[in-house]
Amino acid sequence: YGNCVGVPTVCGETNFHPAYDGNILVNAMTVGVADADKIFYSAATGVGNPIVYVGSKTGRDGIHGATMASADFGEDAEAKRPTVQVGDPFTEKLLIEACLELMATDAIVAIQDMGAAGLTSSSVEMATNGKAGIRLDMNKVPCREEGMTPYEMMLSESQERMLMVLKPGKEEMAAAIFHKWELDFAVIGEVTDTRHMVLEFNGEVVCEIPLGPLAADAPEYDRPYLSQEEYKAWAGIKRMDDVPDSDDIGADLLKLMACPDLASRRWISEQYDSQVMGDTIQTGGDAGVVRVHGTKKALAITTDCTPRYVYADPYEGGKQAIAEAYRNLCAVGARPLAVTNCLNFANPQRPEIMSQFVHALEGMGIACRRLDFPIVSGNVSLYNESKATGGGSAILPTPAIGGVGIIDDYTTMMTPGFKQEGDTIYLMGAEEWATPNPERSHLGRSLWLREVHGREDGRPPHVDLTLERNSGEFIRELIELGLVNAVHDVSDGGIAVALAEMAMAGGMGAEVIANPAYKPAAWWFGEDQGRYIFTVPDVEAFQAQLAKGTRDADTASSGVRRLGKVTGDSLLGVSLSDIREAHDSFFRDWMES
Repeated sequence: YGNCVGVPTVCGETNFHPAYDGNILVNAMTVGVADADKIFYSAATGVGNPIVYVGSKTGRDGIHGATMASADFGEDAEAKRPTVQVGDPFTEKLLIEACLELMATDAIVAIQDMGAAGLTSSSVEMATNGKAGIRLDMNKVPCREEGMTPYEMMLSESQERMLMVLKPGKEEMAAAIFHKWELDFAVIGEVTDTRHMVLEFNGEVVCEIPLGPLAADAPEYDRPYLSQEEYKAWAGIKRMDDVPDSDDIGADLLKLMACPDLASRRWISEQYDSQVMGDTIQTGGDAGVVRVHGTKKALAITTDCTPRYVYADPYEGGKQAIAEAYRNLCAVGARPLAVTNCLNFANPQRPEIMSQFVHALEGMGIACRRLDFPIVSGNVSLYNESKATGGGSAILPTPAIGGVGIIDDYTTMMTPGFKQEGDTIYLMGAEEWATPNPERSHLGRSLWLREVHGREDGRPPHVDLTLERNSGEFIRELIELGLVNAVHDVSDGGIAVALAEMAMAGGMGAEVIANPAYKPAAWWFGEDQGRYIFTVPDVEAFQAQLAKGTRDADTASSGVRRLGKVTGDSLLGVSLSDIREAHDSFFRDWMES
């Protein structure tokens, strides 16, 4: 779809787990640029102003799509599924161009797309936002199927449609634009002052309902949920007492690099055009980066979530989803700006699922406030479980995060690959790493524990938000000063996997040493948060900057530890070619089998 519309796909996140077998999730985020003084809103105002329908015709596809999404699937799941709406990217491109052309005039009062629940949600939301009423003549709605009822028209989720409020007298000009682009245009109603929705069909009023109960005055659910401690007891989450270790770090690294959650996503990315429009300057790193055309600025974009953490501790998992997005943006040199989300959860009528939802949002909220990383949009997808195919299984709680940051001068953008033989490799994070924390296994819920030992237990890593902010700011400072050659955040698979990814991206190996206070597995594969690996070409200049200090005395310090140097063509006793072969194997073998 993006290829046809002409929008590059620059980043993504892919997770695998049996909990998704009966309910696969696909979340998408689109980022655009607008002049601050030319933003259009969805508040219908001006009594008597015409309401117009533009885009494709309305069919029966997608009817009850929104209500279906608010119920779990039983054995009759297929009977409940509506006709799936099929997107037409070429029509979407025409609609985009027509809307932009009309937006260049002074004709539009309000505009909104028709998404879930179609004409119902768009018209109700526009009228509510404008504290107005709305009257629609359903006979004027463009339909592509015969005999459609007002009920079907209002609930259809046919794609590529928009609803607008125009200024009086602008209808003819607007119609000419949309007809030029071979799209439907119809005046289907008007704005009123009644704060009611009135639907007319065949000369009769078939619906009149106050807007309040459909929007701001709708009843609020007060569902029961468990406290954080009650939830952990229900889920059986406790500290690991029998923490395993590694007999062969190199062999374990190869196994991790070949696992579905870490394997190369090249097969996926090759399905998309990442370079259309010619402004993409990084894909496949910690964040995708796209120039703002005609300027020195660039937008950095990332998507993140670690569902296994959220399941084990919804509060910490919610914090971690925000923190990792923040970290990924900082790693490319971007100043984090804002977040959007898609909150994917199972049936909230079950107290344990409602607990996941409540506590994950609490964690996300505190992280956003502490990191000055506001959530500006988002949506919610509930009842993601399937009795028909999953035996009643629920998905892992998946608050998918999309983060956006800005780079003031894209020539300072950072990438993760090793750049120069002999560069010194450093690890940044908490100063207390000098001594392992006896209260933490460092391996709870880690990919290493799951892939090497077949275990999904223990507590997920704690997220220190002060550390996250301080480390992120210091990394950005080092990038802006030109003191580092490569930066990568440490996440799934720990230090070993982060180093392997940097080595593959740069085509160079490394000699590195562990902290002897740690067991080998905990050091190399532990997933403690708030960490970055970076390479330094000039150690003296770096040490001088480090000595200056950039943090207030009352904030948590970010510790820095030397790991080794960039050299050779191997890592942890494994050749770079073997690491790359393992990394490339999963999707290649799976798709060819």
